[in-house]
Amino acid sequence: MQQKNWREGEPRLTKETAARLDAFFSSFRRAANFTLLLDYDGTLAPFRVNRFHARPWTGVRELLTQIQKQTPTRLVIVTGRPAAEIVPLLAIKPAPEIWGLHGAERLFPGGRRELEQIPAATHAALRTLCAQLQRDAFGGLIEQKPNAIVMHWRGVAPRKARIIEQRTRALFEPLTRKNGLSLLVFEAGLELRTGRDKGGAVRTILEESSNEGAGPIAYLGDDLTDESAFRAIKSRGLGVLVRRQARETSAGIWLRPPGELRDFLARWLASSTRFNMKPA
Repeated sequence: MQQKNWREGEPRLTKETAARLDAFFSSFRRAANFTLLLDYDGTLAPFRVNRFHARPWTGVRELLTQIQKQTPTRLVIVTGRPAAEIVPLLAIKPAPEIWGLHGAERLFPGGRRELEQIPAATHAALRTLCAQLQRDAFGGLIEQKPNAIVMHWRGVAPRKARIIEQRTRALFEPLTRKNGLSLLVFEAGLELRTGRDKGGAVRTILEESSNEGAGPIAYLGDDLTDESAFRAIKSRGLGVLVRRQARETSAGIWLRPPGELRDFLARWLASSTRFNMKPA
């Protein structure tokens, strides 16, 4: 299959990837509904050192808006961010369903919010850690979440980044042995957290979709934090790794943003519209 946005010198889809996509989209003919799950940073939008500047790739917002309005697709964003941060960045109206904090938070269309409760001792441990890092963040950027403390070093020089990572690991890892905390590794950062991860969010969504009559489902993500989601969806739908360079992954296929991402979304729109018309 030749990409619509392919230009001379750019890589094309492999035959294996093209065949898998053909098989996946052919299943739309027999379906009445669809579920499209999407990570945000690195998948729908390029990374930015200032995360509040991370806007979707050109054309992505428009395609997602059409998918949401014109097709029977359940559109869901699954992100490590607090869910409320995604709403103004994605700027789709009405806002889709968003699972934030890697799955510990759920923001429903319409604004209702659910947040997993954490034990008081865990909350106290995170609060104490945050106060310590506010005094000395090792040169990194600290982010405080309701269920986690995050150390970022994106954009930092490699030698300094290694030092930040080493010092953060030395501080975080002993805390994983108590208070129900776990260490989440992602590109250019570490997160000490508790609660549902992206795999847990996907399993809940899959269960809900099965109760409503399961149709085709896909999860698109880029980071190490998306691997639990790829594993959760593997026997039920299509996992799509979206990033410039390939890596070891549990996803079924690899696409390069932004061109191949836009092509995938355009094909989703065309396939789900052609066989399942829905008023705008």
